[in-house]
Amino acid sequence: MANLLVTGGAGFIGGNFVHYWGKTHPDDAIVVLDCLTYAGNRSTIAGVEQAELVVGDIRNTDLVEKLLRERNVATIVHFAAESHVDRSITGPDAFIDTNILGTNSLLKAARAVWLDGGSGQPHRFHHISTDEVYGSLGPNDPAFAETTQYQPNSPYSASKAASDHLVRAYHHTYGLDVTTTNCSNNYGPYHYPEKLIPLFMLNALSGKPLPIYGDGMNVRDWLYVEDHCRGIEAAIRHGKPGETYNIGGGEELPNMAVIDRICAEVDRAFTEIEGLAERYPDAPAARARPTSELKTFVEDRKGHDRRYAIDETKARAEIGYVPQHDFENGLRNTVRWYLDNEDWWRPLLAR
Repeated sequence: MANLLVTGGAGFIGGNFVHYWGKTHPDDAIVVLDCLTYAGNRSTIAGVEQAELVVGDIRNTDLVEKLLRERNVATIVHFAAESHVDRSITGPDAFIDTNILGTNSLLKAARAVWLDGGSGQPHRFHHISTDEVYGSLGPNDPAFAETTQYQPNSPYSASKAASDHLVRAYHHTYGLDVTTTNCSNNYGPYHYPEKLIPLFMLNALSGKPLPIYGDGMNVRDWLYVEDHCRGIEAAIRHGKPGETYNIGGGEELPNMAVIDRICAEVDRAFTEIEGLAERYPDAPAARARPTSELKTFVEDRKGHDRRYAIDETKARAEIGYVPQHDFENGLRNTVRWYLDNEDWWRPLLAR
């Protein structure tokens, strides 16, 4: 039996990880530390019996130290972050506070308990980061590798780059046992409806416009969140201390292709699931019209990176990571999850 501290474990990726770890490691105790900001939700981790939710801030170093000692935690899995690029453009201070100062607070607590305390306890601090720290790729540039130079272009990605460097520094300076994974665009259940896939799907159900930035041809690598959880598990169990691993889904697609597939999946659902037209009468699909008629082009986002792509060769070779979901399967699962779990997302829209 092992004890984990999962920061941000009531959010999207963290919550999925708590479900995944609870299912695959049923004897492990999971302490979830979450501030429950707008993107954190108690109901996200409801039903995971071995998960204990502690409402608190990762910047509270004393609280983190207390949890590490009292719960005998040997592994920190650090998801907690402000992550929405648009919000970082309009209000960067929160990203500096949480992503940089918060990560430093966790590292200080881990060092104090695991190293300075002299216990000699085997430990692992696993840090979740993003491919956005690498900047933007041209159409013919090679995919991001772990050795790609950092060139963050938004306050969000700059704050994550800084946190990555802090984690690396605590390993090389103090000997803290750390690993880092840089992931591509995640999608799947429990995704807060400000991000592209859940936003467009829920807008489609209510007949609202689908706002497409610029020309819609910005390219991303899409990663089903359960595959990401599998990659994190592999890094924690098999990753070398101090190393970074890129975790991707192997599905490089322009936003317009993703949007067209969302529209098609919503249309398909209305033909296959009885009663959807009565539940969502404002959806074009409820009137046998194509969801794609809601597509609307809007002014591009400031500093919008053109293309991201992940080279996951190292993760495959060193930790045995292999994604198991293609985009077609993962998107269908995601659309059906939202249709089956209105009681989860409806209160978020009412806030």
